[in-house]
Amino acid sequence: MHEILRHVGAAGRVLDLGCSTGSYRHQDFSFTTVRVDLDAVRIAPGVAFVQADASRLPFRAGAFDAVVCNHSLEHFVGLDAALAEIGRVLKPGGCVFVSVPDASAFSDRLFRWLSGGGIHVNAFVDVAQLIGAIERHTGARHVATRPLYASFCFANPHNRTARAPRRFWIIAGGREGFLRVGTWVLRRMDRAFGTRLSVYGWALFFGPVAEAVREDGWSNVCVRCGAGHPAEELVPGRWNMYQCPTCGARNIFTQDV
Repeated sequence: MHEILRHVGAAGRVLDLGCSTGSYRHQDFSFTTVRVDLDAVRIAPGVAFVQADASRLPFRAGAFDAVVCNHSLEHFVGLDAALAEIGRVLKPGGCVFVSVPDASAFSDRLFRWLSGGGIHVNAFVDVAQLIGAIERHTGARHVATRPLYASFCFANPHNRTARAPRRFWIIAGGREGFLRVGTWVLRRMDRAFGTRLSVYGWALFFGPVAEAVREDGWSNVCVRCGAGHPAEELVPGRWNMYQCPTCGARNIFTQDV
């Protein structure tokens, strides 16, 4: 998403939609961030938060230079209405970033099984169909797709506010050491056998994005915070481990393919 955010001016506004506590560090940018979620959450000082339904946004038409939907569309009841609202509040010539899980991938299937059905009410399996729907409703043209890798960070105890369901025993309760080794093994299996066990989904870019978007997948995804980083920006150390630049957690390094 930073390919979009880096080019929003100081006078601009960005809507972070369905974001819980936030999809990015607002203090890294000079524009105004407005975070929206259906549930009331505690937000860091210096950023606006509005509790609202994505299908009924309380903003005027053309209010935002960009809209970020980071791992949120799969949660929206009334998806078409929400996409129409995104198109309404987006400025003409604005940009949209969307990331969603591939519902046919192992990671999303595991998430839904572990959570007893989960909270993903929209199952995306055809990325071309999703791109077409976003283009129709927002008027923003699709310009790039980046494949996303899984880190199963949803299972990490650092990201849970409630006791894990009993089924979590199968992944050692989501302990970081298990997730660290497990993600590395799945990536190795994918490369050896052509499987898709470590795939998460897609990151989609729409509108006049001011910089080129790399469309190669970043296989180094943190098991704690879920941030992905290009392999060339990381420095693996002893035991081929690297420290996540975002949260500091240790992960096993893999080369991007």
